[in-house]
Amino acid sequence: MKILFIGGTGIISRDCVIAASEAGHDVYTLTRGQSALSSPVDSEHSLVADASNEQQVRRVLTGHHFDVVVQWTCYVPSQAARDVGIFADVGQYVFISSASAYEKPPSHWLITESTPLVNPYWQYSRDKIASEQVFMTAFETTGFPVTIIRPSLTYGASQIPVAVGSWSKPYTIVERMRRGAPIIVPGDGTSIWTITHSTDFARGLTPLFGRDEAIGEAFHITSDEALTWNQIYGALADAVGVAIDIRHVPTDGIVAADRSLEGTLWGDKVNSTVFDNAKLRSLVPDFHAVVPFAEGIRRTVAWFDEDVRRREVDDAANVLWDRLAMIYGEALIRAAGEGAGG
Repeated sequence: MKILFIGGTGIISRDCVIAASEAGHDVYTLTRGQSALSSPVDSEHSLVADASNEQQVRRVLTGHHFDVVVQWTCYVPSQAARDVGIFADVGQYVFISSASAYEKPPSHWLITESTPLVNPYWQYSRDKIASEQVFMTAFETTGFPVTIIRPSLTYGASQIPVAVGSWSKPYTIVERMRRGAPIIVPGDGTSIWTITHSTDFARGLTPLFGRDEAIGEAFHITSDEALTWNQIYGALADAVGVAIDIRHVPTDGIVAADRSLEGTLWGDKVNSTVFDNAKLRSLVPDFHAVVPFAEGIRRTVAWFDEDVRRREVDDAANVLWDRLAMIYGEALIRAAGEGAGG
């Protein structure tokens, strides 16, 4: 099949492009050509355009017809509506949504594709939900061949998945561990989370391409390994090779210090989340994640250690975390002192 990835050089999408190519597909990417990561396809298969510019997209797609289009860069309903028009004649359109769209807080510990979609804490998630609605309306009214995919927290060589970290400069948490600075963990660290390696996500996504049974359906693709945040930070510390000083800080306190974290915490990571992959396995029976977090995060830390240029540090994040650690460290000392005095 001839497949177009809109995106394809990101943390997750790059491994999906590689997996699709290894499966024998004729794979193209459409990007702005500005990724720090190398392109996984040759120059003839690398289309350059701004995906938000309809004229540019239509121009570079002239002469091409794709069996499958995988959209990684659609975030709001207006972009979804635009794509319904651009890709009306595609065989299958795969929209990469987000598992953060599932209701927060969850009403049941096990998440399935029928779990309601509602997130009052995160605009990003609400925009993904609204975009899904645009595509499903198009499917129901015109037969637009959409398949919706909802990844949860997925990582690869260049990203370190923690509850409180720097997404743009992920090495920051490693640098902090190595110099012995306190590590901020929301709550008591016992909420359960599911983290998926990008190669495992690709292992679940690629077999859905060209499947008529996947049209008009939504799937999440995640690992079956469920870990507490304490275990996740512990595995990262083992990969870094240090013991760490964890400061358990109430989520309310973290969000009060930085309101921008409300979505990614209350709207996502502080909720215990375990996924049922039965629907995916109904079409891909042999799907299972093969990269446990302890192994995957060792690979990631090694990737950063290979090149000093990858080890950027988020100074603003460090200032925030230092302030939170100081406030809650002092509060614990005062609490212990008052208790002893009583």
